[in-house]
Amino acid sequence: MPENITRYELPPAGITLLGYVVRRMHKTRWLMSIPELIAAGKTEQALANIAMYAVTSSTSFGRAYYQPQFNSTGAEISEPDPLTGANVTAKLISTSPHYLITYTATMPNGDIFSGSEEITGTTVGLRGLGMPAPSKFNFTSGAYTAELTGVLTSELALSLIGRTRIRAYGFLNFSDNTGNTGKLDIDRNNSIRLKINGKNMERQFA
Repeated sequence: MPENITRYELPPAGITLLGYVVRRMHKTRWLMSIPELIAAGKTEQALANIAMYAVTSSTSFGRAYYQPQFNSTGAEISEPDPLTGANVTAKLISTSPHYLITYTATMPNGDIFSGSEEITGTTVGLRGLGMPAPSKFNFTSGAYTAELTGVLTSELALSLIGRTRIRAYGFLNFSDNTGNTGKLDIDRNNSIRLKINGKNMERQFA
């Protein structure tokens, strides 16, 4: 992901954890074409776009400028996506025993993407500090619905020269109510492998 995207997510003035989550979700352009795709019967591509939004809105790649400030339980932050006008809201449900965050992106036409992630702790390894987050998502556009579940791990790759990086890896399984099923894998090199109905696709962040 371009460095300026991470700078947007972690602005120089500072940001809270929920603010960071909301900024991270400001990639709703992936959802703009969904109604048109559904109307054209291209539900396979619609599901692919939803999966891409789910993973890109849940992860960051780039310089970890600082750690966001923690919010209090029950805090809620909303900010529209400046590109699409979608209203994005994130809420901190609990901090114990794990951080549980819920969020919603409501598109101008009424389509809704919602989800939750539960940060289960921090793992320490040779590649850095990992924060696995079991996640689940739902998307609704008229009569069309999709569900996605998986585990996405954010990882801080530490550096002795002050350029700690943030990246992610993990997977999502998903399906919709028109019979499409698929799986997405993302690795630390920002490479996404997307398979729907047995068809392989290689995608990069866009």
